[in-house]
Amino acid sequence: MSEAETVRLRIDLAYDGTNFSGWAAQPGRRTVEDELSRALTTVLRADQPVRLTVAGRTDAGVHARGQVAHADVAVDAWAALPGRSDRTPEAASVTRLAGVLPSDVVVRAVQVAPPGFDARFAAMRRRYRYRICDGPARLDPLRRVDTVVLKEPLDEQAMHDASQLLLGLQDFAAFCKRRDGATTVRTLLEYSWCRQDDGTLAARVVADAFCHSMVRSLVGAVVPVGQGRRPVEWPAQVLAAGARDAAVAVMPPHGLSLEEVVYPPDDELAVRAEQARAVRTLP
Repeated sequence: MSEAETVRLRIDLAYDGTNFSGWAAQPGRRTVEDELSRALTTVLRADQPVRLTVAGRTDAGVHARGQVAHADVAVDAWAALPGRSDRTPEAASVTRLAGVLPSDVVVRAVQVAPPGFDARFAAMRRRYRYRICDGPARLDPLRRVDTVVLKEPLDEQAMHDASQLLLGLQDFAAFCKRRDGATTVRTLLEYSWCRQDDGTLAARVVADAFCHSMVRSLVGAVVPVGQGRRPVEWPAQVLAAGARDAAVAVMPPHGLSLEEVVYPPDDELAVRAEQARAVRTLP
């Protein structure tokens, strides 16, 4: 199938990561990619499994409210989705996918992507949230699947102050699991902590991109500060050392959720994708 015979679709979706082994397809494991690919293949009646590219490859147990993926599909299959109805392919795809997807995956929207769109490389930034309940008696049992419980009270202001020292263009090797040929240089745009109305602590973490386990390690670096076991400057010292520190815990995955992926205006998508493919280095 040539490019001229395909159309690129942008797919906005959300999922409860509790019973998934992450996003990426893995033999013998249940993954979000497999479920969505299978559903798209079914509703489009495709001869081959639909291949997907995603904005953020979430780990096992991590949730998403604002995930974005793209797929290149046959033009005629896309046009045929409404059948005899007067619905648009966009509307028909959401309804039909809902009929075949499991209840822990919801497709919010499907639309023809503008030229230059790439779910992964065209993204300008990703926003994650991490939830901690530092008083077990305050835990809402309905939120237990997306909230980590710690027995000790935390000082959210100290955690916030420590997080501010990590912002900017940095080599986050100390907070990432290294992968061959992959850079650990990222721009951390925002990292803040605040206490919610229900008493839980929530982190807001925004970056141009994240490397493997980065958010959970960033949280693990400031929790000891909130417990009073480390000074506010300690996470920045770990960052400067440039090596993983056994004292930094990789926090449990279920407290983490991908909340939003932001893209530039349509006429800047191709340029952004080209920039993102370049290996980042420090000045």
